[in-house]
Amino acid sequence: MNLAIILQAGVATGTALLFATLGEILTERSGILNLGVEGMMLLGAMTSYAMSNKFGNPWIGILFGMLAAGLVSQVHAFITVTLQADQVVSGLSLNFLATGISLVLGEGLNSLVGVPLIPKFDIPLLSQIPFIGDVFFAGHSALVYVGYLMVPLAWYFINRTRPGMHLRAVGEYPSAVDAQGINVFGMRYFYIFVGGLLAGLGGAAISLAISPGFFAEKTTSGQGWIAVGLVIFAQWNPIRAAFGGYIFGALRRLVLDIQGPMLLLGFANPFYYNPYYGFFLKMLPYAFTVIVLIIGSREANRKRVGSPAALGLPYIRGQRGL
Repeated sequence: MNLAIILQAGVATGTALLFATLGEILTERSGILNLGVEGMMLLGAMTSYAMSNKFGNPWIGILFGMLAAGLVSQVHAFITVTLQADQVVSGLSLNFLATGISLVLGEGLNSLVGVPLIPKFDIPLLSQIPFIGDVFFAGHSALVYVGYLMVPLAWYFINRTRPGMHLRAVGEYPSAVDAQGINVFGMRYFYIFVGGLLAGLGGAAISLAISPGFFAEKTTSGQGWIAVGLVIFAQWNPIRAAFGGYIFGALRRLVLDIQGPMLLLGFANPFYYNPYYGFFLKMLPYAFTVIVLIIGSREANRKRVGSPAALGLPYIRGQRGL
């Protein structure tokens, strides 16, 4: 079991989670909870894979995947912002809608061969650093390096810019923002769209950047739900989100690599003789996410971990309070 390989795989697979989590952070910072991340990721994965095959260019595929997820996110925006409906119900409905569209339109994509994928390369000089270079700067997809840049940029945007200040204010005190002449409804529409774009990018990363590249019904494997949990784990902080995404990716790889040392120690392969053992190990990261969601569902706990005060609450102009 090679620690560098496990961490390198964690960075690669965690990048898809990172994009989706950053998108959900921006959406929730505006006061809107979107539980349709899983469906948007699957739609982004399907569209990007199909368009990459059609045009012979993975970057065009990614663009289409992001746009598809961003457009479908506006269904959630209309229902929650304009119609002021329940955000949880709308998000779950969006998840079913996007998943259904991706599975119907993506039928037969799993039989494609030779679909152009995002290239992998090393970062000169940095890849030569012992251990760190192997983990972070060697043999990664271009999207991994894009993720490295997006994390500090997202943090800086949220915490150090005027538009970021407006975003935080909309998620905390939308009535005060409205009184200053800032369009609360427009901002929420916009950041739901941005969240959709990044969820689509996360899905595209799975289908086009994680070798060998594929699209099937279980392409995302629940990673959209993990992203929603990571938002709470990260306390709506992009830097914490990066650590959470990479750690989860490493845990998924660890489940595969743990078999080797057990065999060397003289244990029979538990995955062969008892498949429930493997299921249990694979379940652990998801169980962790469920626990985080349970903890974060209580209002008192949400305030303690820094949840936006207006998260999940529809804004009605002229209403007292938030």
